[in-house]
Amino acid sequence: MLKKNLLSLLIANVFLLIFVPLSQAYIGLCCAHCGGNMPLNIPGGGIPETHEFRFKVSQMFMVMGPLRDGTRDLDNAAELLGPANGTTFAVTPEEMRTYMTMASVAYSFTDDFAMMAMMSYIRNEMDMQFNTPLQSSTGTRGFTMTSDGQSDLTVLGKYRLYKDDNLAPTKQASVLFGLSLPTGEIEKEFTNNPVNGQNGTILPFRMQTGSGTVDPIIGVTLQSSTDPWWYGANAQLEAHVYNNDQGYRRGSELRYDFYLMRQVHSRVVLLGELQGWYEGTFNREPYRGRILGEGHAGGTPSGGFLSPLFDPKNYGGHKLAVTLGLQFQPIPLHVVEMAATIPIYQDLNGPQLRDDYMLQFTYYVELPTKKSRRYTGFKAPKELGF
Repeated sequence: MLKKNLLSLLIANVFLLIFVPLSQAYIGLCCAHCGGNMPLNIPGGGIPETHEFRFKVSQMFMVMGPLRDGTRDLDNAAELLGPANGTTFAVTPEEMRTYMTMASVAYSFTDDFAMMAMMSYIRNEMDMQFNTPLQSSTGTRGFTMTSDGQSDLTVLGKYRLYKDDNLAPTKQASVLFGLSLPTGEIEKEFTNNPVNGQNGTILPFRMQTGSGTVDPIIGVTLQSSTDPWWYGANAQLEAHVYNNDQGYRRGSELRYDFYLMRQVHSRVVLLGELQGWYEGTFNREPYRGRILGEGHAGGTPSGGFLSPLFDPKNYGGHKLAVTLGLQFQPIPLHVVEMAATIPIYQDLNGPQLRDDYMLQFTYYVELPTKKSRRYTGFKAPKELGF
């Protein structure tokens, strides 16, 4: 009875926080330049006040699995493990865990133009299961394949095309443009594979930390607010238009987001997002696979793929996910965000691990310079949130 009463009390308080109008007018947790509130997981979404820096650090943890083909989950042992003949495979993935630490810096040169740069450090762990002959020869059910390193560097510009107010807009539209630069790696190799002769050969596509190509990025962001609600949409295309040094390229990626935020306290904002990704397949194998035979049975290009991970057609698809989270301002100029993402639809190309869930923690700080309105003593209207 006590638990039931406590649960009822909690639900009632959450309902009041979300739906009951409050007399206090909210101005957002960050500067008003991006509208005051913006999800922190949208690349290039929020930008700092003019002549100010914004530093952001984020830690992401993601779990993927089990295997899926199209919209159907697969039984690993019954449907995929067997001889490496193109239909079945000698080794298949069961679960993948990705740890990503992201850091970014942004600076606004004018009221309408900002630049930002983002870099990540990634660690991938993928549990692999052997077929019966390999289990017998190695004496183990499988192993955990690992890789880690820095990702590609992303440099973005954001230009504001429209705003209904220069300093504290409630409606604005912006374009994003930039490049992904190949600072990650595309020739990560096996180091702990218990199968003889496999260590030193190239890891599958998703275990690499970079694309190996300079990739153009273009996007558009729409932002609006009606106190205490903030909402908007974002679409971004990263194209891969030429082959890297291994002779292949990733499929182009289209990402889109719709977000809705509700400020429930002067220092607290709740957020919800509908996020979508569409990604194409890799165009072909790396040189070390299609010419040298790495990743193939017998070590020859004509042999079947040892794992579905080596087939360039088993990547990409269409995904939809829902993200729920909370932003908190512990002190002025600082914001913390915690968010959880759960997939609601996945239509994948070929057997590949589907998304399971993702957790993300983000912290950012705004740093005014001497040219900033906040630094030079410009007495900003209260609505700006300074």
